[in-house]
Amino acid sequence: MFKLFYSPGSCALASHIALEEAGANYTAKRIDFKTNQQNSSEYLAINPKGRVPSLVTDRGILTETPAILAFIAQSFPKAKLAPLDPFAFAQAQSFNSYLCSTVHVAHAHKLRGYRWANEESSLADMKRKIPESVGACFALIESDMIKGPWVMGEQYTICDPYLFTVGLWLDGDGVDMKTVPRVMAHRKRMSARPAVLKVLTVEQS
Repeated sequence: MFKLFYSPGSCALASHIALEEAGANYTAKRIDFKTNQQNSSEYLAINPKGRVPSLVTDRGILTETPAILAFIAQSFPKAKLAPLDPFAFAQAQSFNSYLCSTVHVAHAHKLRGYRWANEESSLADMKRKIPESVGACFALIESDMIKGPWVMGEQYTICDPYLFTVGLWLDGDGVDMKTVPRVMAHRKRMSARPAVLKVLTVEQS
């Protein structure tokens, strides 16, 4: 059995959805960021980074969303959550890496600017930049990265719960949702999936 550590509203939602879609045998443990539980000695023993998601497996602990998503997809091939073709799988990994290394980082400048600067004026400037920086990321996703009804085209993959998760942050980032109709249509399709509905009910309870 796997054990997923998550926090509501975090990128861990993608891994949570993927586990559900795969039909995995797992439990989910909530980490309360409001009480700084992610920096408790108990949790740091699991993930010294003090972040989520963390996935406990019988072979060890995995962190970082792209790695966890790839592991889930390859552990449950019958769920068909990743392309079998090596090049297509690399394309999926490229998309998820962009969400992790660029989109998430741009979003993080709003609430976690202290990672990059100390001056209040710098932190304020980072926050003002969010609609532009995050908006530019999603403009690229909208125009060049979504291939069909799902990110990779006709096949639902691990890219889809990740885009859905990061896309939920648009509401608070000041991005005009009318500028990304394909992303919004993708959100609507995702919201209708039973696995997504089940996980959202758990995380929002």
